[in-house]
Amino acid sequence: MNDGGHDEHEGHGHGHPDEHDPASHGREPLSGVDADELHRTVDELAAALHAYVETAVGVRAEFGAREADEDPRVLALEGRVGALNAQLYDLLHARLGLHADLTGMTWDDGDTDADAPVEPGDHDTFHLGFVVELPPTVSDLTLDAVIDLVDDGGAQIAHTLTERGYVVGEWGAGRGAPVLLDDEDDEEDL
Repeated sequence: MNDGGHDEHEGHGHGHPDEHDPASHGREPLSGVDADELHRTVDELAAALHAYVETAVGVRAEFGAREADEDPRVLALEGRVGALNAQLYDLLHARLGLHADLTGMTWDDGDTDADAPVEPGDHDTFHLGFVVELPPTVSDLTLDAVIDLVDDGGAQIAHTLTERGYVVGEWGAGRGAPVLLDDEDDEEDL
């Protein structure tokens, strides 16, 4: 349970029941776990990451950065890496009861003092991503409709931030790749 009072993995949308094995989710130490499938998934993920790097280098040699970000070969491999990350998460969850946060990104800005007071005008970018799939049964849902929901949610978040006193200079919703904001482009140019 997290502080919000609900199960942390409840409804993470991977399309199958989230049944808990008492042994893998129990309080007792867990021994005798066969890690072969976990290692195979990590090997597949590593191979997909290597393929991504090779493809990205090749695509970037042909196109500019923005075009390379939207290249179907790059997007397909990003999808493959995302699917393998989800598969690894599900395996770690099912076998070990872990809620592994393996896809987050953290930069170690050695010159940033976490306890330093913030100054007016200080800013940062924040991102929220979703991996969405259609239900396993026939429905009238489409993946194209998801961007409208994400856009509506972004508008609500921007409105809430503004109401609380933050300045939201820009925001965007996208599909298939993160939205690049002008501030991020400026940081890359430094």
